[in-house]
Amino acid sequence: MMQRAFLGMSHSPLWGLNPVSDEEQVALDTASAQARAAVQAFDPQLVVLLGPDHYNGFFNELMPPFCIGSKAIAVGDYLTPAGALNVEEAQAMALATHLMDANFDIAISRHMEVDHGFSQALQVLWGDDLSQTPPLIPIFLNSVSLPGIARMGRCKALGEAIGRFLDTLPQRTLLIGSGGLSHEPPVPTLEHPDPAVRQRITFKSKPTQAEVAAKTERVKAAGMALAHGENWMKPLNPEWDQRWMQFLADGDLESMCTMSEASIAAEAGNSAHESKTWLVARAALPSLDVQGRPLDCPVFAYRAIPALIAGYGVMFMHT
Repeated sequence: MMQRAFLGMSHSPLWGLNPVSDEEQVALDTASAQARAAVQAFDPQLVVLLGPDHYNGFFNELMPPFCIGSKAIAVGDYLTPAGALNVEEAQAMALATHLMDANFDIAISRHMEVDHGFSQALQVLWGDDLSQTPPLIPIFLNSVSLPGIARMGRCKALGEAIGRFLDTLPQRTLLIGSGGLSHEPPVPTLEHPDPAVRQRITFKSKPTQAEVAAKTERVKAAGMALAHGENWMKPLNPEWDQRWMQFLADGDLESMCTMSEASIAAEAGNSAHESKTWLVARAALPSLDVQGRPLDCPVFAYRAIPALIAGYGVMFMHT
């Protein structure tokens, strides 16, 4: 088996927009630098990037639990770059074929639109020019719209199936899970009382500049409300976050998957389902090394940053 690595990385649309303390900024910068150094040393020839969407590319008119993009373009929301991702189209389609042949139904997008849930990780690791990343396969996970959010066991099974596909390839591969950890930003649901809001998250349409600006200010205000301890914002849960990361570091995915779906939202927030991108990516690696020990995990960093509405974690492991 060619060498394989896993990078779990939280994201936040508020990075660079809301003020954080000097200590929090140092923690962010240090974790990002550690991730970049680890990835550069690993020098991936192929990247499998798993991320969510925040009603920028996928809407309730058609919301698959999982979707592979054979082409993808970043919308450039918040402070993340816009532009085409460097998708390895042939390998993306080969993975889709492999999954279908393995009786794992997967949606395919020939023109996937992604937001900061994908592009921020690429930006942190390789800079603003999205064309300069290694060849990649983007995979979307629905993390916002019930009941079609994939269950824990299915996420583990998808990761394992991706791992079997990668066993057939000669490339050194990095799997990135972008999302989580504990957080509950003001993402609307179909239970929202305003019909206009329900319409906006159901039918795909390009927002006006005024709508984008209003959304940005709304999310910034939510972050500052959380930082100030206002009780209408669900607090972060550092204990849950670090337990999630430790499950992955230990390779104990079976125990991890006994976690109930309801407990994820209750303990860590509705958007903590994004953390399942980490589970899929991690499951594509062996649980343990050939000696039955946990895989090397040279990067394991965590900091709860309320102003960013993020239990912010970064971890890197490799075979």
